[in-house]
Amino acid sequence: MTPLRHRLPRESAELVRDALAGFRFQLQPREVGRVLGLERDVARVQGLPGVGAMEVLRFGKSAAAVAFDLDPDEVGAVLLDPESRVRAGMQVLRSGRVLDVPVGHPLLGRIVDPLGRPLDDGDALPGAERWPVEREAPAIVARAPVEVPLLTGIKVVDALIPVGRGQRELILGDRQTGKTTLAVDTILNQHDQEVICIYCAIGQRAQAVARVIARLRERDAMKYCVVVSATGDTPAGLQFIAPYAATTIGEWFMAQGRDVLVVYDDLTRHADAYRELSLLLRRPPGREAYPGDVFHIHSRLLERATRLKEGGSLTALPVAETQAQNLAAYIPTNLISITDGQIYLSPVKFQRGELPAVDVGRSVSRVGGRAQLPAYWEVTGALKLAYAQYEELETFARFGTRLDERTRAAIERGRRVRELLKQEEGDLLSPAEQVAVLLALNAGLLDSLPLEEVHPAERRIRAAVQEAEETARRVGAGPLTAELRQALLRLAQKAVAP
Repeated sequence: MTPLRHRLPRESAELVRDALAGFRFQLQPREVGRVLGLERDVARVQGLPGVGAMEVLRFGKSAAAVAFDLDPDEVGAVLLDPESRVRAGMQVLRSGRVLDVPVGHPLLGRIVDPLGRPLDDGDALPGAERWPVEREAPAIVARAPVEVPLLTGIKVVDALIPVGRGQRELILGDRQTGKTTLAVDTILNQHDQEVICIYCAIGQRAQAVARVIARLRERDAMKYCVVVSATGDTPAGLQFIAPYAATTIGEWFMAQGRDVLVVYDDLTRHADAYRELSLLLRRPPGREAYPGDVFHIHSRLLERATRLKEGGSLTALPVAETQAQNLAAYIPTNLISITDGQIYLSPVKFQRGELPAVDVGRSVSRVGGRAQLPAYWEVTGALKLAYAQYEELETFARFGTRLDERTRAAIERGRRVRELLKQEEGDLLSPAEQVAVLLALNAGLLDSLPLEEVHPAERRIRAAVQEAEETARRVGAGPLTAELRQALLRLAQKAVAP
């Protein structure tokens, strides 16, 4: 028998010959470019004649970019990684794919950047399905009317400025007026509403984003949330694609028949990032140095929010920042014209401690009562009238003008309306609690109470409604019948009575 040490080399040689016999050389053409120069977050690349718009480019293994400007002589590429990883003369390769992001259930509870790279302590997303960041909005014939409410748990919003699933409702106001708090409270109220929530931070301070994440974790809301973060210290390219990536993640859930809420915080900084990139790419500036297509970047984003006839819905809550209460500024005006209404937070109300600082007179929902539970319809009409009369008469009362009894009663009712609309952060109300409290207000049960006793009485009414589970269930199930109205009033009378 031949020793083993003599057989192994011969068998190995046969294996090599067999492998070489089946091998065929194949040439694969590759386009190779070179970096001509860098200007902050933009690289000018020479070569790559076949590159497509929004195609991912690779700078070796160290960095990536996306093709933005396709000129005959060069390509303007927006960096998706720090500029320090790229240098002039570096080789650039095409990836052959457009910019995409991972989607699917593995994203729930995770914190990722706009490219789907984990920012938390979790592992990478293995084998996740990927969808393009830029996608066409659903066709008109595929859309359904916005008729299902998206409950925020905030009295002034649910009662006076209702938001529906599939709606685009703008939240705007000056800096530090509670815009993010309003949006996060809306996310927290979806804990039992079967709504997937996506919080997209654009250009925010890392500390502010960390506070939002801490609130979501504290209330165990991350299990139905995805956080897409592109803070202010990330490249402008990541900040620009962040809302589109968040929308794509939401569209995957919508395609599975789920209802989705996406918060864009905020689109003013998104427009600033796009202005920076456009100026670096030497695009012609327009009003306030923004490029001419700044309206288009937001309209094509927000048009993707809708309610499908066959499927789920995607509700958009974009946030915008104003300066010195200027609602006629360029970006706020654009967003107001694109969205289906706005919730305006007034710095004057914020300074007076009227929180949430929603200015009902400047806020509107163009969907209106169609996206509101029927039980609200009877109580909101009288509430709006009382609040509007109070704001008009309050100015006269300040001058000490002699007022008749009817006017004084309207002012006193208005003061209680304003006091009742105040709500602490995170203290969210169910529809039954809101309807019972507002019904007691309209019926005059709180008129005889001092202002400092209004909130204690409200808490007692809420506790009574929580104990009457069957009555509370009926409030959310149908219209406010005479029988149900009397049942709620009896609960409120017992709670308000000393």
